[in-house]
Amino acid sequence: MKYLLDTNICIHFFRGDYNLIDKIENVGLENCAISEITLAELVFGAENSKYPKKNCQLINTLSEHVAILPILDAIREYGKQKVRLRKKGKMISDFDLLIGTTALVNDLIMVTENIK
Repeated sequence: MKYLLDTNICIHFFRGDYNLIDKIENVGLENCAISEITLAELVFGAENSKYPKKNCQLINTLSEHVAILPILDAIREYGKQKVRLRKKGKMISDFDLLIGTTALVNDLIMVTENIK
């Protein structure tokens, strides 16, 4: 595993945006993972969409091909990073920070559109 896909990247992947299907196939789905937080965000988005059944199926298919990483170790790192960022006056949403710390503790490259 080399890459942690953020929620926004998964959504673009489902939509076929930015040639992401080709790009992810080039690196190999076996080299990609998502956080449990990303899975939760995707499920919420699917259930809240016009096409929940179709979108949930896309999530299920993705889940069969990428690792879904637990967040327990990321939670420990999250606390440290949240304090560090707060002291610098930089605030990041809790979910984004948990996804980021999941990449950090698993030594993965974070693939996201977010620049914070």
